[in-house]
Amino acid sequence: MRLLVIGGVAAGLSAAARARRIDPGLEILVLEKGQTISYGACGLPYYVEDRVHSADELIVYTPEYFRKERNISVRTGAAVVEIAHARREVTLENGERIHYDRLVIATGARPACGAIAGADQPHVFRLNTLDDGIRLKRYLVEKKPGRAVVIGGGFIGLEAVDALRRNGLAVTLFGASQHLLRREDAELTSALVAHLQRFGVKTHLGAPVRTIAPDRVDDTPCDLVLIGTGLLPNAEIAFAAGVQKGRTGAIQVDDRMQTNLGGVYAAGDCAETFHLVTGRPAWIPLGTTANKMGRVAGANAAGVRERFGGVVGTCVLSVFGLGIGMSGLSASEARREGFSPVSARIEARAKARYFGGRSTTVELTADQKTGRLLGGVVTGEQGVAGRINVIAAALHHGMAVDEFERLDLAYAPPFSTVWDPLLIAAQQLLRQL
Repeated sequence: MRLLVIGGVAAGLSAAARARRIDPGLEILVLEKGQTISYGACGLPYYVEDRVHSADELIVYTPEYFRKERNISVRTGAAVVEIAHARREVTLENGERIHYDRLVIATGARPACGAIAGADQPHVFRLNTLDDGIRLKRYLVEKKPGRAVVIGGGFIGLEAVDALRRNGLAVTLFGASQHLLRREDAELTSALVAHLQRFGVKTHLGAPVRTIAPDRVDDTPCDLVLIGTGLLPNAEIAFAAGVQKGRTGAIQVDDRMQTNLGGVYAAGDCAETFHLVTGRPAWIPLGTTANKMGRVAGANAAGVRERFGGVVGTCVLSVFGLGIGMSGLSASEARREGFSPVSARIEARAKARYFGGRSTTVELTADQKTGRLLGGVVTGEQGVAGRINVIAAALHHGMAVDEFERLDLAYAPPFSTVWDPLLIAAQQLLRQL
């Protein structure tokens, strides 16, 4: 029996590797349209910044490794243009047809550039693939641009702003939304805008870009433009084959990652997942989620029954040394989902003052009717990842605020204060509830 996997990055290779562990005799073929597989896309901003010195450092595994060590065949430069499920075969761009018995679709996502005229000019870049990063880095070295415009205030946009500014460029950020990081949180956006301004970054929010000229964006002169306007699921070939589209616009799957077509699974940025806070399907294109979904898809495609319980949308990033961690829903998002949200935001030292403890901000949101924790944000220069992970664990288990407030969190002066900022925020939220 042949398992065919379309896509050779996070979800696709996780699926292939998991299937191989379960069934040593299964024939597994991975088709990747690009020339590189298994690379750390999340490291691209650090490569552009030059903290990662070589693109090769971002490559985790090669096709040769999978062939020799895992007995998994990987073909690069193999773009699938059609899935014919009735015949159990796919067609490649060169006309070649390949048969499968079971199929995992892990085609990822692509940049959502919208209708920006001039986006194909030589000085316009994206930062989604390894090739994107290499091309941008080469341009910075060879052309030595002095002014950059970044379009998009999400994760890619903010990390690109940081990387370009550290390369010595004057940077202006344009965002179509009034909010940064795609989170409806006015206070978080205000704090981030002030932080960006401290590092010389100009920001224009609520300012969608329609046209990129050869030397400017709107009235802002520039030598380089980076588009980071978000992503769209790469799922058109799946939909054309009869795979069901979900409410989010991505591929609809069940908790086994199976589509509506028998023997066809989907995972990663092309597919929906289940949001544990809202109880509804969600599209959350993150590498962590993609790897977990791929693992479950591969297990089920290999013949065992495994399920993926869902996510709470946890993420963390750093912008000019400021850590921002988010999980669950903001108050605005919670209200839109039918909750009655109440929020509390506090500032406290991340660790003891005499150990250099700096201010950290914690916001927690809960449901007024049930007392259930719905989401949280942590910002600061110390301990952000650890604290947002505590919030994520609480959300994963549907914890109420009064339970959260009683958590037995660790304390020692180099790491925290006697009352951790999370517990202080929970106490404040309980008063409001």
